[in-house]
Amino acid sequence: MTAGASLIVEEAPDRVVWRLNRPEVRNAIDREMVAALHEACAAVEEEPRVVLLAGEGAAFAAGADIAQLRERRRDDALRGINSTIFDRIHRLPMPTVALVDGYALGGGAELAYACDFRIGTPRTRIGNPEAGLGILAAAGAAWRLAELVGEPLAKEVLLAGRVFTADEARAVHLLNDVVEPGDLLAAGHRLADRITAQAPLAVRLTKAVFHAPRAAHPFVDDLAQAVLFETDDKHARMTAFLDRRKGQRS
Repeated sequence: MTAGASLIVEEAPDRVVWRLNRPEVRNAIDREMVAALHEACAAVEEEPRVVLLAGEGAAFAAGADIAQLRERRRDDALRGINSTIFDRIHRLPMPTVALVDGYALGGGAELAYACDFRIGTPRTRIGNPEAGLGILAAAGAAWRLAELVGEPLAKEVLLAGRVFTADEARAVHLLNDVVEPGDLLAAGHRLADRITAQAPLAVRLTKAVFHAPRAAHPFVDDLAQAVLFETDDKHARMTAFLDRRKGQRS
């Protein structure tokens, strides 16, 4: 386990757990945390693993650090401080799982939206109050949320300040599951177990193909499949499947 002031990283061979570590401010995302997340991303880009992303304390992330955000000007916005790191997380080679306990608001919600899966607890609250602070949700929510829940609900969140409860988020599939707080990390590991039971390269290429632009299909699908058809893992897994079926028949 490695620890920084704002991010704790727990490493295993097939997965890592990232813990946002500013519980005194409900894990508000500041520039130090962004830098730590970039460093953590670099590690899993070099050695692809499933990522479980959680918050220390009673919140996932209550948003960007308002004290810092208030002082940012035009050039800061154009640097895309949060949008760049959230996009990098979205593009990580293996799946990412946000473990959302308590508040995930503003930038915290956008961080959760950038992940491939989201698991919550009964006390999860997720939404984007940026317009009430005189800004917009510019780190992904303005377009990513509609992809996740549809345009009408996304506009309620972005334009009218709606905050989803856990049950509401689960009903619209923004959360994949809702579990008790004490079971949240275990639920994340159970999902990671299911992912890592698959062929690793097949998972990586499936994620990449899934997010490829429409114009790239079907060529990108065929190209990825061509790579997988040549792997020893494909041959071994299909042989094992045929052997099991043969054993069931005999």
